[in-house]
Amino acid sequence: MFKRLRLAAVTIAAFLLSIQLFAQVQLTGTVRNSSNSDLIPSASITVKGTMLGTLTDDNGNFKLTVPKLPVVLVVSSVGFMPMELNIENGASAIKVSLKPGAALGEEVVVSASRMAERILESPVTIERMSATILRTNPTPNYYEGIQYLKGVDMHTASLTFRTVTTRGFVSSGNTRLNQLIDGMDNQAPGLNFSVGNVIGLTELDVDNIELLSGASSALYGSGGMNGTLLINGKNPFTYQGLSFQAKQGAMHFNDRQQDVTPFYNWSLRYGKSFNNKFAFKIAGEYIKADDWQAYDYDNVLRSNVRSKVVPGDRQTDPNYDGVNVYGDETSQNMYAIANLVQGATRQGILNATNNMVDIVAIMNALLPSNPTQAQLNAFINGLPPQLQTPVTNMLPFYYGLRNQLLDPSQNVSRTGYLEKDLVDYNTENLKVSGGVYYKFTPGIEASFNSYVGTGTTVYTGADRYSLKNLKIAQHKLEVKSNNWFIRGYTTQENAGDSYNSTVLGRLINESWKSSQVWYPQYIAAYVLARSIGASDAQAHNSARSFADQGMVLPGTDQFNKTADSLKSLPIPRGAKFLDKSDLWAAEGQLTFSEVFNFSNIVNMIGGFQWKLNVLNSQGTLFADTAGSLKPYEYGGYLQLKKKLFDDLLTLTVAGRYDKHRNFEGRFTPRVTGVFQVAKDNFLRLSYQTAYRFPTNQNQYINLNVSSAILIGALPEFQTYYQLNTNPGYTAESITTYRTTRNPADLQKYDYKMIKPETVSSFEVGYKGVIGTKLLLDVYGYYATNKDFIATIAVGQSATGTPQGFLNPGTTNNFSYNQNTDQNVKTYGWGATAEYQLPGRYVAYGNIFSDKLSDVPPDFVAFFNAPLYRFNLGLRNETVWKNIGFNVVYKWQDVNQYEGTFVSGTLPAFGWLDAQVSYRFPKYKSMIRLGGTNVLNNYQRTGYGSPYVGGLYYISYGYNVF
Repeated sequence: MFKRLRLAAVTIAAFLLSIQLFAQVQLTGTVRNSSNSDLIPSASITVKGTMLGTLTDDNGNFKLTVPKLPVVLVVSSVGFMPMELNIENGASAIKVSLKPGAALGEEVVVSASRMAERILESPVTIERMSATILRTNPTPNYYEGIQYLKGVDMHTASLTFRTVTTRGFVSSGNTRLNQLIDGMDNQAPGLNFSVGNVIGLTELDVDNIELLSGASSALYGSGGMNGTLLINGKNPFTYQGLSFQAKQGAMHFNDRQQDVTPFYNWSLRYGKSFNNKFAFKIAGEYIKADDWQAYDYDNVLRSNVRSKVVPGDRQTDPNYDGVNVYGDETSQNMYAIANLVQGATRQGILNATNNMVDIVAIMNALLPSNPTQAQLNAFINGLPPQLQTPVTNMLPFYYGLRNQLLDPSQNVSRTGYLEKDLVDYNTENLKVSGGVYYKFTPGIEASFNSYVGTGTTVYTGADRYSLKNLKIAQHKLEVKSNNWFIRGYTTQENAGDSYNSTVLGRLINESWKSSQVWYPQYIAAYVLARSIGASDAQAHNSARSFADQGMVLPGTDQFNKTADSLKSLPIPRGAKFLDKSDLWAAEGQLTFSEVFNFSNIVNMIGGFQWKLNVLNSQGTLFADTAGSLKPYEYGGYLQLKKKLFDDLLTLTVAGRYDKHRNFEGRFTPRVTGVFQVAKDNFLRLSYQTAYRFPTNQNQYINLNVSSAILIGALPEFQTYYQLNTNPGYTAESITTYRTTRNPADLQKYDYKMIKPETVSSFEVGYKGVIGTKLLLDVYGYYATNKDFIATIAVGQSATGTPQGFLNPGTTNNFSYNQNTDQNVKTYGWGATAEYQLPGRYVAYGNIFSDKLSDVPPDFVAFFNAPLYRFNLGLRNETVWKNIGFNVVYKWQDVNQYEGTFVSGTLPAFGWLDAQVSYRFPKYKSMIRLGGTNVLNNYQRTGYGSPYVGGLYYISYGYNVF
């Protein structure tokens, strides 16, 4: 296949190179401010309907070569009304005067229909961040600013790992939303979700951002269940010259975990074109800081991967399991361990005496229930010498069981380590990108781009993962024109030195004292304390102190050496996971109606897509010890768009078919209608469908995360772990059984082959401009999810009998994905308003809500949306003499957060972000002073994730256009 692709690419290139170029015309001109005749630098001049364009220089002058005349030039600049000019004669210089102000609703979007259209006329809900918004964004980087868009939630797992979510499915790492960078799927192949902005465009190289909320698979394929985010870079033919920006700030003010620390963010970009034929660009960005820390020490009651927060701490609950404490997930039942030790000793003596000496029966007959020390000594001394030591070692367990000092329901956890002692908080992110561009003709452009990112960050999944020295690279070759494109790209992932911090805590404990030794010591010390009159609480504290003797302590050389050794060993011997998975993809699109000249009848586009994943974790993440796994998928789509009734009604019909190696194909249609109810006022209706094939992790994961083994949903995993012969029981029923001890309460879970999930969504919306000053956008939706993919938790008895469930140590915990039998419903609404006040002030805001219903109680859905959220803002780029500002207040409701790491209730909270800027037009420079969460209200966006406080910065930017 690759040989055929290469041959096709060479043939196309040869054909394009053979095309005779038309005679070219060079246009020159100047762009000024109509109100004061000031020259406007960095104004955009593009040829309408083409990719040709340039920017004005420092003196407001421009040069642009076009193939022929006449042409229509579109001239625009931030803070000015755009203008179109018909140019029929290029002999004289073009003089342009732009009026200050901005025309609401005139922005052009591409993602909603895969073709250019005014945002007012978009058939589905779409949000856009233009150059203006990106430049005035009060957050430290552009990616964080996405959270201000209507319908968007953002989960913060660390400073540089943020997950964008729409329609309510809030989690760290979102597999229900596509993120495309310059048309490339930006997910990490092994993780199956985009790693925030660790890999992708640098701050200075982002042109615009478009976000489709809701079902979008009809045009963008698997994964677009709840939205598609498109981040588009700058073309060096249009954006030229040197740009750089230096931000320095501070964070961790009044942080109970650490002192104030610095924040650095430096970025640079350079673009250059030659004779409007060849161009290149390079860009880089570096971020460094001490990360936000997770220090939630609430007590968690775990039932496999399901959990809930309960009262208690290490001093009051022997089975304490802190949210951000690791190693204490190891838990055993005291009564069961005592029986195990006593039974092993009894059986050993029976074997040694040919079943003639049942030491427990003899002790029950000869000793009183509460013997004195003298009676015990006399009994031991009366035994044969070879039996004296084993019986002496057994005595505490025998005594505790016979005198009912051991509660059959009491579990005890190991003493754990705080996250701050295990996780690397030295967050860094280095991104470097570059591209070369060549125009075969003025309308046909070829390019090759590379994007490389590396860094250290923290991610919240089923556990907390330290992604250390993570490396991801994307490379893309593309040829495109106004009416078609074809591209091929690859994503190369390397987990570097990443490790599971939860597993690390558990393995450190096992390294200095195994649980096979620690628990007997604990129980023996507990029984001894109780026998001399200690209370239950006193006995537990005494037992822990005794069993913890020899524990390696954070900060010591022994701890550091042990931790470093385990971080370097792959799972399961250590905590490191190896992942060098790749993605290979190709896609193309053709506007049939333009190429074959029938756009006057109907607009028609079609396209194809092909993806191949090569999963390679060497058994540390996937079940790939025998070699790499290679799942693939392919598909195609077609869309028809027609205007009716003098353009008052626009109908669009689209459909897509996709096939995955392991699953049946899926067809996803979309039908939309846009009604113009008045000038610049539109009502939209849509029926959209989407699907997602189970992710690579859904299918192939095989990862022990201490509390459970995460396994794939394919049938072979049921066979490998013998769940088809020794079945799993629901985690909820096991919890009930441990309380009631009634085997009838156990509920067997019947595995089913997983299927792709689909959603059908009905949406109604309105977008319009009222009186030229007010822009309104409202929507409401109702969606039905069929074969909803959620996480199920089951336990398997290691003994094969119900009694095995009584002790966590003899219960094998598994977690895998399944489809719900019943349809799951989601519904919600949202509204945005933007009002242009006098003096170029702009007031804006949005409010939205999402709800979920009909999820079975034993499934984890990751629907973690607060019921209500809103954003309110006020901005002005030129308040007085080049001074501008932007301030945004963000609020979210109480959140019943549910995850496989921990579930609990997060309080309602609000954050205030603000920035003030001063521009030096003569020097093409800008200084910004700003901050996020400026009131320093420490809060979390996900349970178990870090508390986020205020970050304050000052920046200097040159040629930030």
